[in-house]
Amino acid sequence: MNILREFFLGFVKIHILYHAGKEGFCGADMMTELDRHGYTIGPGTLYPLLHTMMKGGYLRSEKKVERGRARIYYSATPKARIALREIRPKINELVSEVLE
Repeated sequence: MNILREFFLGFVKIHILYHAGKEGFCGADMMTELDRHGYTIGPGTLYPLLHTMMKGGYLRSEKKVERGRARIYYSATPKARIALREIRPKINELVSEVLE
């Protein structure tokens, strides 16, 4: 795998944790949000990543019907909230060093 792609997937995972903890999301909305930040991610990349994060205990899902259409919404678990709390200071430190 391309090392740059690996870096970006790490950033994407952090975006996912953040939004899952803030308001939750459906996959299509997350693709739009990530695209807004410059990450072009298709369903073939996003959904396996979401499933892996669910298996790891970081996300939970809930089916909701909107306008007659079933959608799966993802939200943060307590494990995800703890992880994000631990990640934040590391992000601040890294950004400070990289942007010096």
